Amino acid sequence: MTEQSTEILYLPNARYTWGGDEFLFVEFDEAMNLTANYLATTVAHGLEQLDLPGVVDVCPANASLLVRFDPDVLGGEELRRRVQELEAQARTATQHTVETRIVEVPVWYQDPYTAEVVQRFREGYHQDPSGTDLDYAAKVNGLEDAAEFIRRHHESPWLVSMVGFVAGLPFMYQLVPRARQLEVPKYLSPRTDTPPLTVGHGGCFACIYSVRGAGGYQMFGVAAAPIYDPGQELPDFEDFLILFRPGDIVKFRPVDEAEYRAVQEQVEAGTWRYKQAPVTFDVEAALADPATYNRTLLEALDGAEN
Repeated sequence: MTEQSTEILYLPNARYTWGGDEFLFVEFDEAMNLTANYLATTVAHGLEQLDLPGVVDVCPANASLLVRFDPDVLGGEELRRRVQELEAQARTATQHTVETRIVEVPVWYQDPYTAEVVQRFREGYHQDPSGTDLDYAAKVNGLEDAAEFIRRHHESPWLVSMVGFVAGLPFMYQLVPRARQLEVPKYLSPRTDTPPLTVGHGGCFACIYSVRGAGGYQMFGVAAAPIYDPGQELPDFEDFLILFRPGDIVKFRPVDEAEYRAVQEQVEAGTWRYKQAPVTFDVEAALADPATYNRTLLEALDGAEN
């Protein structure tokens, strides 16, 4: 293990605070990183498996965890003790891995739907009203043009660090060294409109807007298939109406208009399925050699059937 990965992996103990009588907030770090997210996800899974009477909801986030509980059934100090035990187990495990999956998401970059909305929200909303969101994203990342930004956006996988804000919206963290991460500030003022399935970016996080609505992330394209299916009509949603879970790995794949339309036809026919493969995500391997580890993730996806 490298000196850098050792430093990142072993964070100080989490900070535990209360939100009134019904909420326990566990902060693993002040900033998003793979270790803090791993701890949040692992402790959340462990708490769900305990199935403690009195635990109402468990909500993992980028670098923290919020637990809602019924104090008439489960005492706060008892809950904190059980969560601290799970934290200790996660830290002292001989392997820091998560059983998850990698999912391929087809994206039409520079599509006409987000392009129209981009043009409606420039003056008073955007840092650079003269160009597009992709032009601006390339500029602030020191890249040659929008095409280079798009390539950097889809060539490496992303970790779903949390799901929320609106139903089924995934926040995604790029699995590359911090110095190579794409970072783009949000709009100066939020839009009142964002097309459904917009692929957006704010700070270091990518996202996919699951439904149409307001938003402040830069807009780069649209995903071709739903990630939120309240009617559970598509095969990938048989078990749950939301596609993504914290810990999932996402690989964006650029498509042209013809392929986008073809995917839409499969969605309408109820036959669309996401290409995906099971993987074991190893935090230490991802930190030690991101480029090599990402190739193993992408090889698993390449071998999957659509």
